[in-house]
Amino acid sequence: MTDTPHPDARALLDTLAELDLPPLHEVPVEAARRRQRANSLPGQDYEPEPVEAVETAVVRGAGHGVPVRAYAPGGTGRPVLVWAHGGGFVLGDVETEDSVARALCNAADCVVVSVDYRLAPEHPFPAALEDVVAVLEWARGGDGTVADLGGDSDRVAVGGASAGGNLAAAASLLGRDRGAPRANYQVLVYPAVSHGGEFDSRSTYDGYFLTREETAYFESCYLENDLHGRNPYAFPLGAEDLGGLPPATVVTAGFDPLRDEGVAYAEAMAADGVDVTRHHYEGMIHAFLGMLDEPEWAVAREAVASIGEDLRGHFDGSG
Repeated sequence: MTDTPHPDARALLDTLAELDLPPLHEVPVEAARRRQRANSLPGQDYEPEPVEAVETAVVRGAGHGVPVRAYAPGGTGRPVLVWAHGGGFVLGDVETEDSVARALCNAADCVVVSVDYRLAPEHPFPAALEDVVAVLEWARGGDGTVADLGGDSDRVAVGGASAGGNLAAAASLLGRDRGAPRANYQVLVYPAVSHGGEFDSRSTYDGYFLTREETAYFESCYLENDLHGRNPYAFPLGAEDLGGLPPATVVTAGFDPLRDEGVAYAEAMAADGVDVTRHHYEGMIHAFLGMLDEPEWAVAREAVASIGEDLRGHFDGSG
């Protein structure tokens, strides 16, 4: 265990402190989104990581169209990863998640379908979950863009980071309970799986990129009614039984306020018989997986490689 964040993480935290920007929960939603996009999108000289093909599509589901951006590594019969971005259910889109999707596509040698799900507070729970489930069902259907890009509808994983990790976990839980659409694997990167949970990491690492006030604000935007916080499809750590879920990779960061709930969810799944692979990055902070542009964090690339290895290992073994 280390007492200080990794130097890359420390440098980012110091920069954010020097900027002294108003907290996200104290500015209008659209202003917060513009700020997040400005901080997340690379500069004009950025050369995106090459993949074989990138296509956009609109998935019909939940009574409306769900935009997606699909990335293909080339070839046929590739597994598919339906991916949900982070941002507290309030921020983010496929554009801000572009570098992560490209990296996962290459690392896992799979078709990555990045979901531009509806955001809160305009579209509270369960809108985002419905969108991810609709795209998962579309990917399992084997038609259209995924098939054109060489995706194999029989080998489909679902994953995401932070709020996206929540949505991936919830979609897996819903698929188990309803029988479809079922993912074959789940990738949960520092997932936000507990509503208002009293975990030590939430207080110990308050302000390490993410604050308690911001977390509470995001949850309040996502939930129209606080009672929804007890719904396991809103926050899956509240599920009484996690048995029968697909195998999972769970990624956590040492200086992340959400660290302990990610660990708790991994342990709860394992206790209920789910095959769980865990990767913990001791010196990292929340959102570190996205640090793939200039300056690139070596640990972010290491985490992407580990996720890719887990996915390839699972799907190569499942035929």
